[in-house]
Amino acid sequence: MRLLIRPCLVVALGALSLASTAIAQPPPPKAERVAFAAGASSAAIKGQLKGDETIDYVVKAAAGQTITVTLAPTNKSTSFNVLPPGSADAAMYVSDGAASYKGRLPADGDYKVRVYLIRAIARRGAATSYALTIGVTGAPLRPLASSADALVPGTHRHAEASIPCVANPYDTDKTPKPCKAGVIRRGRDGTATVEIELGTAGVRNILFEKGKPTASDASEAMSVERKGDTTIVTFPSGERHEIPDALVTGG
Repeated sequence: MRLLIRPCLVVALGALSLASTAIAQPPPPKAERVAFAAGASSAAIKGQLKGDETIDYVVKAAAGQTITVTLAPTNKSTSFNVLPPGSADAAMYVSDGAASYKGRLPADGDYKVRVYLIRAIARRGAATSYALTIGVTGAPLRPLASSADALVPGTHRHAEASIPCVANPYDTDKTPKPCKAGVIRRGRDGTATVEIELGTAGVRNILFEKGKPTASDASEAMSVERKGDTTIVTFPSGERHEIPDALVTGG
């Protein structure tokens, strides 16, 4: 009889363990679209959070524009991240308690300002109220029309190529390997967004203005060097991209 009961108990305990794990997972972020009033370049938002609640404030912006975020919470453990278009979790900025952020944007699309309580405090069921201001300023760097620079069929890119890169900085082998890259040209002067496919890590967007990298959607500051007709962009983690002029300009 015991031999029959024990497996049932094991199964039951395993089910309870799985249920507890599922319950422990934080809920997905709520999403709220931010719309600016006519003639305005910013919006003031008041909100509240409790425990592990998270809210994504979604704002449409374009390459070349500047986003500004200011957070004033009642609970000092309230923080925010800025996520680039297409990213579910990887942030281009993590506030770590800072009250404001200002950054130039490398790509077109929906950016998310994610507001949350830091995990240790959220687990205690703490609450916060906050005033959040999100602004987007500056003229967008619009893509060249397909009539001026033909698109790769079925894409929004003007060209694609394979470039040497280190996509995974945690790989012990730092030898550059081929990465697929595309470009959205925004002028004839070397102004463009270069999109580099990083495999499971998503896409890295780097904005070039007049041939020089000026912004990216990485959370780290980039370093830039020139080698012949190639721009080499590296990040402190070890991520590295070798971008030929011909991809950026089409020349």
